[in-house]
Amino acid sequence: MTTLTPRVVLVTRASAYQELVARHGTHEQGRFFLEARGLSIEPLLKRHERLDTALRVVTQGIPETWRRARVSRTDLDRFVFEPEDLVVAVGQDGLVANCAKYLNGQHVLGINPDREEYEGVLVPHSADETGPLLAACFAGRVDIEPRTMVHAVLDDGLELFALNEIFVGHRTHQSARYTLSWRGRRERQSSSGLIAASGTGATGWALSINRQRRTNVRLPHPVDRALAFFVREAFPSVSSGTRLTEGLIGADEIVEVTSEMNDGGVIFGDGIEGDRIDFSWGRRVRIGLADRCLRLAKGTEEP
Repeated sequence: MTTLTPRVVLVTRASAYQELVARHGTHEQGRFFLEARGLSIEPLLKRHERLDTALRVVTQGIPETWRRARVSRTDLDRFVFEPEDLVVAVGQDGLVANCAKYLNGQHVLGINPDREEYEGVLVPHSADETGPLLAACFAGRVDIEPRTMVHAVLDDGLELFALNEIFVGHRTHQSARYTLSWRGRRERQSSSGLIAASGTGATGWALSINRQRRTNVRLPHPVDRALAFFVREAFPSVSSGTRLTEGLIGADEIVEVTSEMNDGGVIFGDGIEGDRIDFSWGRRVRIGLADRCLRLAKGTEEP
């Protein structure tokens, strides 16, 4: 056990109400903007108040002698996490996914501030559980769910991690052109891009694709050491095929993609296009299982 004073990193994001006021300057201007369009500011304000209340309760649950830091989702790429940080994400499920790519082994406690608004798959706990769960995390008495992550590495060594999925395609959603290699087979393709999804991502974008095509590919569970990949709307032509459009990526397997896009090719994770990697002609990316996982705190162990 570490002898350092524990540090809790509280991760948040602005509420829809805060973003509205920031955009329009004041509460009244935001209210006027919505009412002019037949909408009300009250639902946004109520959700903001529930988030604010949860943040106060969470803060009160952190022991007074512990170190603490607070970081917004927009600043995660500039924040330096310590190896033994206890990360508390207060917000929607996607906030945990936003954190995951910047972590390497830290325990993550997901707090749901609004059960009327958020599913709570990755934020299953209520704010008043914070204190006991933090103590259990520090003492090593917490159940940890190791959720599989996706890893992409380019030919120049640049890496990208994601909890849900990694997307490879064109940033304007026009046809993406590339060569896909998998299990010894190669195919030039023209499509709307492709995704490689973990079991966590299998409840979102990958699930939509899976249901739409009625495919036989079995989507992995969150802790399975497997990924599912899907090519979106592959187009058959004299120069492009549609044979390698889906499959399961197991341990020690990769899907390799070589770009044939002069401009606009991108790779990004978990829907965050602002954190994209350019994927221009001739660049290669290898996508497979990450050697790290999200360590999600699920509950305290039985004594």
